[in-house]
Amino acid sequence: MTDTPSETSPDDVQFRFREDELADHAQVTVDSFLEQSNAAAVRIEPGDDASALLPHLERLRLVEVNFPVFGDGRGYTSARTLREAGYTGELRAVGDVLVDQLGYMRRCGFDSFAPDTPIDENDAKTAFERWPHVYQSAADARRTIAEIRHD
Repeated sequence: MTDTPSETSPDDVQFRFREDELADHAQVTVDSFLEQSNAAAVRIEPGDDASALLPHLERLRLVEVNFPVFGDGRGYTSARTLREAGYTGELRAVGDVLVDQLGYMRRCGFDSFAPDTPIDENDAKTAFERWPHVYQSAADARRTIAEIRHD
């Protein structure tokens, strides 16, 4: 694994659901991040263990999770692992991010998206709003149908 991952510029971020300042791109891999004390951004590749980052969540501003191919879903697990452990920084999906994945990625905790190929804005809006009600709790903290029903 290289020390410098493929760079994703902040200009590549197409959708973002955060109010804070846009974080720069992740400059190091997980292995390199663990060897440093000054890095605040990291890029997770398929096969990396996101749980290795858990002792360092307080210094992370940005975690990019790379989806090199459409069918590789390991990034969903990485996102959920980090959010469930309390990570509140920017969680950016990069790579082969497709419109039909956006809603699921949001539920797992992704709050910014830098797809390799730009996604039509209207299609993305539809994808993000497709299911207004959910049955299961997830990293996005939406209220479930059961919670709403028992109000």
